[in-house]
Amino acid sequence: MNLHRGAKNGKANRRFLIRAGCFFVLALIALCPIASAQSTAINYTITLKAPARHLLQIEINVPSGSAQRELQLPVWNALYQVRNFSQYVNWVRAKDVSGKSLEVHEINDSRWMIEGASSGATVDYEIYADTSGPFGTQFNTHHAFLNLAEVLMYPVESRNSPMHVRFEQIPTGWRVATPLSSTDDVTAPNYDRLVDSPVEIGQFQESDFDESGAHFRVIVDADASDYEMPGIVSALHKIVASAISWMNDRPFDSYMFVYHFPRGPAGGGMEHAYSTAIDLSANVMDPGLAAFSSVTAHEFFHLWNVKRIRPQSLEPIDYTKENFTRALWFSEGMTSTAEGVILSRAGLVKENRYLAGLADSIAEIERAPAHRTQSVEESSLDAWLEGNNYYRRPERSISYYTKGELLGVMLDLALRDASHGSASLRELFQWMNDHYAKQGRFFDDSSGVRQAAEAVTHSDLGWFFTKYVSGTDEIPWNDFLGFVGLRLVQTPKAVPDTGFQGTSNFDGSMVISELTAGGEAERAGLQVGDSVITLQGKTTEFADELSRLQAGDNITMKVRSHRGAPEHELKWKVGSRQDITYEIKDLDKVTPEQRAHRAAWLKGEAEAAPPHP
Repeated sequence: MNLHRGAKNGKANRRFLIRAGCFFVLALIALCPIASAQSTAINYTITLKAPARHLLQIEINVPSGSAQRELQLPVWNALYQVRNFSQYVNWVRAKDVSGKSLEVHEINDSRWMIEGASSGATVDYEIYADTSGPFGTQFNTHHAFLNLAEVLMYPVESRNSPMHVRFEQIPTGWRVATPLSSTDDVTAPNYDRLVDSPVEIGQFQESDFDESGAHFRVIVDADASDYEMPGIVSALHKIVASAISWMNDRPFDSYMFVYHFPRGPAGGGMEHAYSTAIDLSANVMDPGLAAFSSVTAHEFFHLWNVKRIRPQSLEPIDYTKENFTRALWFSEGMTSTAEGVILSRAGLVKENRYLAGLADSIAEIERAPAHRTQSVEESSLDAWLEGNNYYRRPERSISYYTKGELLGVMLDLALRDASHGSASLRELFQWMNDHYAKQGRFFDDSSGVRQAAEAVTHSDLGWFFTKYVSGTDEIPWNDFLGFVGLRLVQTPKAVPDTGFQGTSNFDGSMVISELTAGGEAERAGLQVGDSVITLQGKTTEFADELSRLQAGDNITMKVRSHRGAPEHELKWKVGSRQDITYEIKDLDKVTPEQRAHRAAWLKGEAEAAPPHP
């Protein structure tokens, strides 16, 4: 996995920001919650007990019922990784309504049984919370950010009961922000909806605005000198207006953006049905807000694709084990395709930058040997392996993000060609929104996408899905790009060779995944598995630093060995190697018809349907 695209295409941080974030992140919570049972609410109290020690104390009031009650803490949330949050539970205790202690048995590593709870019980436990980023839960002296599925057990028989959460011992001056409530008391119709609503508690800044008939809250936890709220709000106006108009739909009245801009490694976004949480390093908050706009457009579009337009293979959610699907190429990858359309329509990305980013994505896939052996459906299915460094090596796997985004672009062009310009990706998403999301139904993975594509074009597109979605056929880029008067140009060229390849962790750090045999980096002492602490003296934006290097330049890198050796600094010179560069350019002769196709394509709109003969 590359960290991100080069700065030249204006998406300097997008690949890292999305892939280190959404890349492993599909929404974990069902969009249309199962109808809540008419039962007594489950009441939680979260006590912000010891910020310096990162300790939360949780109390659950379990209503009367059977004598034996089971409590489950999810084993995964926000990332496609079983992280077993029970590892952070220090102890669990229970007492009945009279205050008598009840027996608590651990059934497995994430489930507990309470004995003697027929008249109800109060369960208390202490849990450690210090995982940063939009995929974690963190409580410290600065703030609390909670993905509630990572800290709240649920009574197994009451998952669909109403939920109520109260926060206690909130430090002076701190406020609570959640899409469920504007107060400290939070209610939800069921557990799924509750844990799909992240909570920020602290001395954050807030700026609200209205757009397209909806109310938006912007919550920012960062040093005030690292961002400008008016610029952020201005970009958000454009992004949300662009997305809502493109989908011709607004399935919410209010929506909340939560942003963290720490000074250090950070990146990624986590989508929710009525909110998103996004982390960006303060170092990438440039005046143009390119990285900010990119990850925001991606996460915002997820409120349709993933949260509402949702594959059947992810339903119902099982919090106790992996949930497998072959549809992430669509749910994540084609969200990246939509991201590009949204930014283009919003005027936040120009044609040359968009095409340069597209060429970089093609280069990534073409340079990965695994594109010949792993289909994009298989990449989706294997998402649970992405936490392993070896799996992310280019000879082992491709990214369903990158290839899914490219397939979205090529499918868009195929739809336009098959329908003589009267159908596009917009019509496909709107069709799926109408036939699945609005009907409370889920689509049948790739077959469901094909059904939508054929419905809007009235054409057989089975060849596309057989060759490029379930298969590993080489994609004839120029056959698709020619419809809009473009071609892919491949040019042999000597390029800088650092002697290594790296993969990113979720916090933005980098781990060495591959070395050039006998190269300068290997001779300097760099080893596969080493963690990069600084590159050229910097702790973040490693890919930007690498993109600036030329053959003959000096590299200075501080690393931490995976074998337990102390931190140490390495130096070597950048070498050179032969490679192929990829560019998307105009055909030698672009017809007026192709230019018209391209104009509509870049706007994300279909052309007028041709007259009937």
